[in-house]
Amino acid sequence: MTNRVYAHAVTAAVAERSDEELMLELARGHHEALGPLYGRYAGLVFHLGAQSLDRAVAEELVQEVFLTIWRGAGSFDATQGAFRPWLMRLTHWKILNELRRSRRRPTVEADDDTESPLDELADREPGPEERAWQNEHEAIVKAALETLPPKQRQAIALAFLDDMTHEQVARTLEVPLGTAKTRIRSGLQSLRVHLAPVAASLFGLALAVVGVRFAQTQIALEREQRALVLVTTSDLAPLRLTPAASGVPAGAHANYRGRVGVDLAVLTTELLRVTPPGQVYEAWVRHGDTWTSLGTFTPLSDGSAQLIAEDPALKEAPDAIEITLEASGGSRVPTGQVVLAWPASP
Repeated sequence: MTNRVYAHAVTAAVAERSDEELMLELARGHHEALGPLYGRYAGLVFHLGAQSLDRAVAEELVQEVFLTIWRGAGSFDATQGAFRPWLMRLTHWKILNELRRSRRRPTVEADDDTESPLDELADREPGPEERAWQNEHEAIVKAALETLPPKQRQAIALAFLDDMTHEQVARTLEVPLGTAKTRIRSGLQSLRVHLAPVAASLFGLALAVVGVRFAQTQIALEREQRALVLVTTSDLAPLRLTPAASGVPAGAHANYRGRVGVDLAVLTTELLRVTPPGQVYEAWVRHGDTWTSLGTFTPLSDGSAQLIAEDPALKEAPDAIEITLEASGGSRVPTGQVVLAWPASP
C-alpha cells in the first residue's frame, strides 16, 4: 500500500471515531487523531474567542487551545464527562486568561510629534547570560514536572501555567476543592524535592514557579504552532517508516510529516522497544548523500515518541528516512543499527 493510500485509509478510519475515542488515541501517541478534532471544533473555538477578543487574538487562541489538547491528551478522562464540555471549559479559561492579560497591558495613544512613553522604559529583554541561565533552569523544572503523577501535574499546570485559582482548578477538574488543593500541595512538595539540588540558584520554590512559567513560554513558541499545522493538515500524507531489522516489533513504525518549502518536520513513533543502556534512538533524513539528524529521543514505556525538528535541509523532500540506535549523546552521521526506515527495503 502506498503512503498516500495508507494515509487516506487511516484518515477515513480515524474520522469516523467519536471525540472521546479520538482523545484516547491521541493520548496513546496517535497524533493523526488530532486532525479530526481540529476540523470539528476549531471553528467553534474561534467563534467563542471572537466574541470577546480581537480576530487575530482569537486565531491565536485556537492554536493555543489545540496545542494544549495535543500536549495534554492524557489528562482527559472520558469517565468524568464528554469531550465537548471539557473543550468548552478549556476554551473559557483560555479566554479569561487572555482578558486578564490584556487588562494588564498599557494602552498608549500614538503621537507622531512626541516621544512615546514606552521609549523611556528600560529594555527588559534578557541578555545572553540571563537567557542561558533561563534555558538551563527551564530544562530542570520541566524535567521535575514530568516526574509528577498525572493528576498532580495537571493541577499544577492549571494553577501556575493557566493562572487559575484553587476554586477554578477544582471546577475545571470537577473535583472537590479540598482534593484540588491536596493535589497542588502534594505536587509542590514533590517539586521542592526534585528541585532541591538547584534551590540555591532558583532561590527556592518561588522562583521554581517562575521557571515553570519560562517552560510554558518555551512550549508556546511558534515552533510547536507550526508543528500543529503539519499534524492537523488533512492533505499531507505522512511517510511511514517500517521495521528494518530483525527483533523490531512487527507493529513498530514511525510517521514523518514535512512539506516542501517548509523547514520544519514532525516525526512520531509507536511501539518501539526501550533503548538498551547507553544507547538512544536518533532520527535521520537523507538528501542525496547528506544525512541530517532530526534529534535523539527515548520513547515512553508504550514505545511512543515525538520529535519536532527545524533545519533548512527539511525544505526539500527526503530521499530516505531512518531511525537508528546510537551511543548515548547521539552521532554526527548514522552509524548504528537501522531500526525503522523509509522507503521499506524491497
